[in-house]
Amino acid sequence: MAKPTYIELADETRIPILYEDRTVMALDKPAGWILGPDDWEHTARNLPLAIQSSISAGDYWARSRNMRYLRHVHRLDAGTSGILLCVKHLGAMAPISRLFADRVVKKTYLAVTDGLPKQPEWTRTDMLGPEEREPGRHRVDPTAGKEAQTDFKVLQTGRYTALVEAKPHTGRTHQIRLHLAASGTPVQGDTMYGTPHPGGLALRAVGLEYTDPFTQRVVRISAPAADFCRHFGFTLPERPRRPAAAGPETGTPPPPGTARPGPAPVLAPVAGQATSRTSQPGRRAGSSSKS
Repeated sequence: MAKPTYIELADETRIPILYEDRTVMALDKPAGWILGPDDWEHTARNLPLAIQSSISAGDYWARSRNMRYLRHVHRLDAGTSGILLCVKHLGAMAPISRLFADRVVKKTYLAVTDGLPKQPEWTRTDMLGPEEREPGRHRVDPTAGKEAQTDFKVLQTGRYTALVEAKPHTGRTHQIRLHLAASGTPVQGDTMYGTPHPGGLALRAVGLEYTDPFTQRVVRISAPAADFCRHFGFTLPERPRRPAAAGPETGTPPPPGTARPGPAPVLAPVAGQATSRTSQPGRRAGSSSKS
């Protein structure tokens, strides 16, 4: 019997497996699940504990892989959906985590903004740090904050909102949300740095690329984006998938049930909506510039 291409939790939540090899498993994290702390006191939607409980219970998705361990190596905010990279054994945690610490992982997100950006492309380098008076909240802090950089590109525009591609070069807490808020266009549905939205937080991790430290193979992972775009009023046309990549061993296909990385989403203008200008280079904006 083929291995399932999803994780099924005790509450019947099914989490798609976007990519898998001998070292890692990339999940399509649903919005609303947190990645800590390691207890059930504050939430019933603690993803690491739910996964570990499923593994301990011998659920088929884990049993079919003889899996004993699965742990995320980076974080996504509770309201953010999309690619979550996990390691399948403890020995891989340090090498894979080091890729993120050394900033060699290329990350791509989609965000829908409240308001229209002033430039088609721009970069924020505002330094970020915690808000000491409000635990859990962060802020732009040009004095004591840590360096942060995010590149933005407008993909589509509506009347009052825009679909934006975000590529963070650093991994500060709430980085994309803070940098978009500092640009005057917070993420739609951001209850901490913007305004609530019935559709939730409009932020999704859609791309991840890195070089496997064990095989030196380039790994590219993508998450579906069409449903996310439709949910927030944009359209992502379907595109034929390219032939599947070979598995971890040269010339061999991935094992049955293994999810394969797909092509990065290609976005097109929404009919009847204005498109962003891409023929002119965007002004690079930093912490001292106005956006």
